Amino acid sequence: MAEPAFRRILLKLSGEALVGGEGFGISPEVLDFVADEVAELSGLGIEIAIVIGGGNIFRGVSDSARGMDRASADYVGMLATVMNALALQDALERREVITRVQSAIKMEQLAEPYIRRRAIRHLEKKRVVIFAAGTGNPFFTTDTAASLRAMEIGAEVLLKATKVDGVYDKDPHKFDDAQRYARVSFDAAIREELRIMDATAFTLCRDNNLPIVVFNLRKQGNIRRVVSGESIGTVIERDLDETVLAEG
Repeated sequence: MAEPAFRRILLKLSGEALVGGEGFGISPEVLDFVADEVAELSGLGIEIAIVIGGGNIFRGVSDSARGMDRASADYVGMLATVMNALALQDALERREVITRVQSAIKMEQLAEPYIRRRAIRHLEKKRVVIFAAGTGNPFFTTDTAASLRAMEIGAEVLLKATKVDGVYDKDPHKFDDAQRYARVSFDAAIREELRIMDATAFTLCRDNNLPIVVFNLRKQGNIRRVVSGESIGTVIERDLDETVLAEG
């Protein structure tokens, strides 16, 4: 691989990224695929932090939380992210990738407490750090946690892994003429209501000039391609006067 475009990244995985054909839970096959992709990147010397959601198990705003107090439901969702983080840690360490899980909610028998300076030190030692339990506060999404942690550790980019190959001007599943953006400014994304992340997370990235790359996780090698600087997915950045459509 050519000289990496980024040395320290934060990878945002949704809990749904770990789902297989069942539609819920953790698929061993999908988990192994994600671990292989991250292990390949770690082998190249990239400093990797990960924030993982819990939507494959429980979401505070989902039908499964119907009738629950919102704060209580969000705490259950945070625990789901810890379960996913521990599963991913196990899969990575079976590939001899040294990994640490840091939780925003203290649970010393399972994970380290989140300590910013310790997390940075792990990254400097080329350990993969998985941030679990969101921000530790209800009413905040794991997108917000990803944006916050990325800035705290000095990540150069936030990689948002999805099921599609970027951001489109309209739903590509409904419209055959949907066009993918290669690059788009934060302001244009807000103006055109592209809804890349929740508003709090998106504003944090915009105000702190943290670029976002949205890409398809399910295509083998895509994480490596993004980090190598290839034009994969959609880049959202601040210093851009106009949107740029992808070719083809």
